[in-house]
Amino acid sequence: MSYGGEHVARRKDIDGSSSVPGFYGKELRWKRESAGLSLEKLVEGSFYGKSHLSDIERGERRMPLELARHVDRVLGTDGYFERHCEDVRKARRAGHPAYFEKVLEAEKYALTIEEWCPMLLPGLLQTPAYARAVILAGLPLSADAEVEEKVSARMARADLFEADHHSPEYWVILHESLITEPLLEAQDMTAQFDRIVELADRRRITPQIVPRKQKSYPLMAASIMTMTFPDAPPLVYTEASYSGDTVDDPTLVARYRKAYDRLRAVALSPDVSLAMIKAAAEDSRNGKRTDRLE
Repeated sequence: MSYGGEHVARRKDIDGSSSVPGFYGKELRWKRESAGLSLEKLVEGSFYGKSHLSDIERGERRMPLELARHVDRVLGTDGYFERHCEDVRKARRAGHPAYFEKVLEAEKYALTIEEWCPMLLPGLLQTPAYARAVILAGLPLSADAEVEEKVSARMARADLFEADHHSPEYWVILHESLITEPLLEAQDMTAQFDRIVELADRRRITPQIVPRKQKSYPLMAASIMTMTFPDAPPLVYTEASYSGDTVDDPTLVARYRKAYDRLRAVALSPDVSLAMIKAAAEDSRNGKRTDRLE
């Protein structure tokens, strides 16, 4: 078939009854094709690429609010896609807080993910035991079923390290205290260190450690995640105990990313950092306390 003079290959139809995102995507494709527009024409004038829109039509990706507004303007749909994009977000974030939903999807499509974690190991690297301890510390009155739902949701995020077709370049900077002052008992902490080592040895992640002796450094007061994409502007995510904020203002994103580069410069090299984590794993396995760097 052809739209606007461009040939469009026939694609498999979408089963809109399978999920809220599937229904939303099928409606989007129907409206777009009824208007005689290709994917390229519909995203023209937005900050997003045609692959992003195609993923939304297949129910695999959320519709960002600014893109929903753009689509409504181009298609003349009177705010339909803006009104219903929140329904899709709710359907996709089971086991995660509402403020995290944008990150939950974005990390699946990121080219690069860079994290700085001064207080806790990041969710993408956590074992079930570590995740469970963190969740219970923040929500001590939660029912067992709720805790396990959150643990399972957190573990599912790490599937992106197993994808053959797409795995982001992941860089993580940790504070030394996360190694020398473990959160869990020896057996569980050994498994946690082993998980980080296994991912690094498979070249899925690059870890660095900021040593305790480094008295001042960039981003001392924040934990952040920065993400870049092939078809969308970069994002920064900052988080506190019960809230999180996604930053997409280009000027502020640039400042965070520059600060991250400076933090990387004061951290130990990846090789030295990984050797330190491997040593911590062996110490934990043998019932020894890991020495601090002096």
